[in-house]
Amino acid sequence: MGDDVILTMLTAEYEGYLRNELRVADSTTSTYVNEIEKFGRWLDASSLHVEDVKGVDLESYVVSRVGMELLSARTVSRIISSLRSLFGFMRVAGYRMDDPSHDVERPKVGRILPEVLDIAEVEKFLDSINLDSPYGLRDRTLFELIYSCGLRVSEAVDLEISHIFMREGLIRVRGKGDKERLLPLGDEAEKWLRRYLREGRPLLLKRPLPIDFVFLNNRGVKLSRKGMWKRFRSIADEAKLDAKIHTLRHSFATHLLRGGADLRSVQELLGHVDISTTQIYTHLDKDDLQKAHKTFHPRG
Repeated sequence: MGDDVILTMLTAEYEGYLRNELRVADSTTSTYVNEIEKFGRWLDASSLHVEDVKGVDLESYVVSRVGMELLSARTVSRIISSLRSLFGFMRVAGYRMDDPSHDVERPKVGRILPEVLDIAEVEKFLDSINLDSPYGLRDRTLFELIYSCGLRVSEAVDLEISHIFMREGLIRVRGKGDKERLLPLGDEAEKWLRRYLREGRPLLLKRPLPIDFVFLNNRGVKLSRKGMWKRFRSIADEAKLDAKIHTLRHSFATHLLRGGADLRSVQELLGHVDISTTQIYTHLDKDDLQKAHKTFHPRG
């Protein structure tokens, strides 16, 4: 059996391990598998076998990637993480007794502050959505929920009607690691959700069997992440805003903290396991304060 076939089978088994054993998020799994496939092509071109590679070989691989693609430290860190994940799996599965990836040093990566929209820009984005069709009502409700509740993209597309509790003003979402949390809707999000479920979603249903997902596409099935990104990009262009869909979630957190919310509450709302992940938004706020001081204070 050829080395390429062996690695292909190993990669498939590795993907199953990530999804079924470790229950890694689909997006992370796809990223790691994509990296391992690139690694496999390099092994093949270098006439190396995945069962025999050493730490020095892995370093050569990383250096070759940096040289060809001019990668950032963050991307290099992701490559090394994927290699460590693969060789960790190989040890667990009995393919190797050692782990050569431990010999590869991870570059130091500076934390990048997320971009946010101010409140007026969020309103401008939402007001740019044409409400003359059920798709417009869907998009208005979708992006209102992401901003009002701080949802991840995956949490928004996976939201089910059975997880909406209108009387209590709550929704239940499934976040990273399949962890669930309850989130308050807020008056504005509840208003749009009620309208979409009453006036928009029934017109999008096209299947005889009921479907529980809240946000549907033009075929009457669950709206995909790609479909959501395309709609966001189109609306942002219409509003003449340079933003990404995750900017709404970042804006949610930043606006809460600026309004006086405590860090622990924001951590719970965002579904962050580690509060240090949430603290990045306090750093962003400090930058804004420094900018305001420099602009408006006579000693700035």
